[in-house]
Amino acid sequence: MKSLDGLRFRKRKTPIHRLDPRVKFLLICAIFALSIIFVDLMSITIIFLALVPLVLLAQVQGEWLRSLRASALLAAFIFVLNLIFVSDLYYALAMAFRFLVIVSSFSIFFLTTSPDDLGLALEQSHFPYEFSFAFTTAIRFVPELAKEAQIIVDAQRSRGLELEGGNILKRIRNYIPILIPLIVSAIRRSMELAEAMESRCFGAVKMRTSLHALKIRSMDYLVILMIVLVLAGSIYIRFYIHLL
Repeated sequence: MKSLDGLRFRKRKTPIHRLDPRVKFLLICAIFALSIIFVDLMSITIIFLALVPLVLLAQVQGEWLRSLRASALLAAFIFVLNLIFVSDLYYALAMAFRFLVIVSSFSIFFLTTSPDDLGLALEQSHFPYEFSFAFTTAIRFVPELAKEAQIIVDAQRSRGLELEGGNILKRIRNYIPILIPLIVSAIRRSMELAEAMESRCFGAVKMRTSLHALKIRSMDYLVILMIVLVLAGSIYIRFYIHLL
């Protein structure tokens, strides 16, 4: 549940929040590419530490730390698997850190990008409106469903439901009283959304217009230039200088 908290937009007045969503997505793709290009522990650690100033500048360090704690179990699982099959401690640590880098980068993106701006960015990038609407709706509803699931868990535990005891089959059965109300709630939400869309004649007009429009500003161009320079320099170092 807590890992999905990193997908919920936090409204702040920071330089990261004011960046164009397309520029932030380019930044995330560059970080993802660097985490794939470099495979040694030192390089992955440097990439991970480079995310810290972005987190502090965006003022989302609390939410970022919660998403890391929620992802720690899966990172440990990746570490153990690589340690067993590759038998290299540093490589296993690098793979675990790579996963945390990817989680952190996407967490920063969704924490600092509103669904409205993301939908506008998709539309202005000539994606079909139906696709952008479905994508932004999922971003809005997934954290809400996670919050509602936590409320259901707390309510069932207050009624005496034990979720941790017993073997794995018993634990799975214990989650049935959680899943059924959550599925019913999700269906109810989808029906309400469908009725709201139908009442507003969704899809009746093919050429849609928007009240606001995203514009690339000078700061966005500066960030794009920095991304290109850092990415090009990192690729050159990786394949030609071999310092890292």
